[in-house]
Amino acid sequence: MLLSCAMSVDGYIDDDTPERLLLSNDEDFDRVDEVRASCDAILVGAGTIRRDDPRLLVRSPERSRERVARGLPPSPAKATLTASGDLDPAAAFFAAGDADRIVYAASGVAAALRARLGRTAAVVDAGDPVDLGRVLDDLSGRGVRRLMVEGGTSVHTRFLREDLVDELHLVVAPFFVGDPAAPRFVAGGGFPRDRRRPMRLAEVRPMGGVVLLRYLLT
Repeated sequence: MLLSCAMSVDGYIDDDTPERLLLSNDEDFDRVDEVRASCDAILVGAGTIRRDDPRLLVRSPERSRERVARGLPPSPAKATLTASGDLDPAAAFFAAGDADRIVYAASGVAAALRARLGRTAAVVDAGDPVDLGRVLDDLSGRGVRRLMVEGGTSVHTRFLREDLVDELHLVVAPFFVGDPAAPRFVAGGGFPRDRRRPMRLAEVRPMGGVVLLRYLLT
């Protein structure tokens, strides 16, 4: 499983304005699209859906055609996690593309969410709180061998704290945000990959003004 994130030099993944903060450039967007095309599913948190309304589709027609030629859908399946069930069926996560959509919901909201979303997504009771082990087991049962996690803060934090990430793609933008109210790459707390058990740097790739740091955690 790989986790992908773009952040400012001071570790923010957005600012506190209504407009989405761009932390990357066209070259990196194309790289991310290539990585997406190589995956079986993309997972984001419900907060990311509410805040950014991502489509989570492969953008390149050529890459989509290559997937179809291999017997795959044009874009990977989409998955999300929700504790509250606060998801809009009109969001691009549900409305854009024809990939499978899976919602992993806390037990207390799963039934109501299933009724509200209808056929737009499969809703899975993932425990209370949502159990990432159950999520990954369910995805594996659906044929997902390569999962890409794209945010946001709480999702990054949980996957990294539970040591479930094999590879980290971290893109750093050459500016500061400096807003304590803005979301960060991860929340505070203990992580298993501390100074005693560091990640291994596998690649450093400059792309215009941003740089990709690719770490291996296995």
